[in-house]
Amino acid sequence: QLEVGKVMALVTDAGTPGISDPGAILVKHIRSHDFPVIPIPGANAAACALSAAGIVNSHFLFYGFLPTKSGLRKRELTALQSHPYTLVFYETPHRIVESITDMIDIFGSKREITIARELTKLFETFHSGTLESSLNWLQSDANQQKGEFVLLVSGTEIADQSEIDDQAKHTLQCLLSELPLKQAVKLTADITRKNKNALYQLALQLKTTDI
Repeated sequence: QLEVGKVMALVTDAGTPGISDPGAILVKHIRSHDFPVIPIPGANAAACALSAAGIVNSHFLFYGFLPTKSGLRKRELTALQSHPYTLVFYETPHRIVESITDMIDIFGSKREITIARELTKLFETFHSGTLESSLNWLQSDANQQKGEFVLLVSGTEIADQSEIDDQAKHTLQCLLSELPLKQAVKLTADITRKNKNALYQLALQLKTTDI
């Protein structure tokens, strides 16, 4: 229907399509064929962006605006680095380039991002790619740096914990009882030579269980 010029609507009786909803699979498929997907104005810009981005991961973490200063911004991004959820940020035009540059420094250049600009307005734009390619896209056209932004950043890939044996788990538990989480993970990785990301995710699980 789209190929012959028809306009289609995706509607659900269970809330916004694409928010913990299989509509995201359809949106992703439509976007892969280069058809525009336009969100209907909803409760907020984050819901609009998520509904039209085609991100199949049903879990997301809404953060909002990052700190204005780079040092504080990097500290917040570091705290979010190991989360496996889609990270949702708001950003302003005069900080968009600096924020994505800091994301590259903390997350690495290959993380996926969808930039949703000026949602439900005349110059609404969606752009998806790696952090590095998206920064290049922004810097190549000053017009794309204007307006209000929603940034949808992919979460970290969940590390395989199957390689963590009982000895490594015991070491981690002992260190967690005496040290902050990050320091315990680092020392456990150094002692056992196990995957640091996998140990970090296990540590989060152990801390949640303790609570």
